[in-house]
Amino acid sequence: MSGREDAVYVAAAMYYLQDETMDAIARRLGVSRSTVSRLIKRARETGLVHITIQPRAAAADAVSRGLHRQFGVHAHVVPVREGTTDVQRLEQVAQVAGRLVSGWMQPGVVLGLAWGTTISAVVEHLVPRPVPGSAVVQLNGAANPVTSGIPYAGSIISAAAEAFDARVHHFPVPAFFDYAETKQAMWRERSIRRVLTVQATADIALFGAGAMTGPLASHVYAAGYLSADDLTSLRAEGVVGDVCTVLLREDGSWADIELNARATGPNPRELARMARRVCVAAGAAKVAPLLGALRAGAVTDLVIDEATARVLMERARLGGPVRASILA
Repeated sequence: MSGREDAVYVAAAMYYLQDETMDAIARRLGVSRSTVSRLIKRARETGLVHITIQPRAAAADAVSRGLHRQFGVHAHVVPVREGTTDVQRLEQVAQVAGRLVSGWMQPGVVLGLAWGTTISAVVEHLVPRPVPGSAVVQLNGAANPVTSGIPYAGSIISAAAEAFDARVHHFPVPAFFDYAETKQAMWRERSIRRVLTVQATADIALFGAGAMTGPLASHVYAAGYLSADDLTSLRAEGVVGDVCTVLLREDGSWADIELNARATGPNPRELARMARRVCVAAGAAKVAPLLGALRAGAVTDLVIDEATARVLMERARLGGPVRASILA
């Protein structure tokens, strides 16, 4: 076996069998990350690696069809064994979502990301490969009274861009402005308008459903983005969570929630202009905000574990066919 064939074998074994990252393999072989990508590609092309997808479990397939009937979305239901924790469930769903999004990335595609716990997990499972002319743009601001947001949100956006050798567009604004008038003024600035223009051209929007409570509570509610008074007010208004830091009720309404005038992410009406809107969710705490997102028309593709999907469908059934217009 030649030296190159040895390298192809080692790279493929580390990547597919040991679940090592491209960077770890590059360090082991003493080569660049792009060389590792080429070695893994060669392993597939020469037949050293055979990738197959097992047929979906019949139960998960039925749930997927049920979600499509109820909400009109393309549902990717991930079977998860009983007893799995919320953290483990998220990890498995994130793996599927990462591979799906990677497959959808084509030359020239603009990927919009809303930072958060769920999307951070998804980005870790993107399959690295160069995608010429692609771009990754941050969809919502991340600064708050405690931090600039750059170390957390910036690292997520940059990692996604690095996976595809894509241009990166950060969004240097707060998650929520203190005053709606400040947001309106900032939206007139040329530097901010430039990022907003890129957001508007996004082919894919990738986001989670932020939950106000639960073991995987959204970063928005757990990391100082909102004051205690804000949270009290939101509960009084019936808010159950958010997508892209735009707050939602379970019935899908959002336009009359005062804090949304200060939010910096795209609202459901703006999201609806993007061809593919991918929501990733795992865990029962996500059901209420996810229902809000689905009823607001914010989602075209849903990646969800089977147990959460069943709870979602049952809650929707018991709650009746309530659906808010995205133009409300």
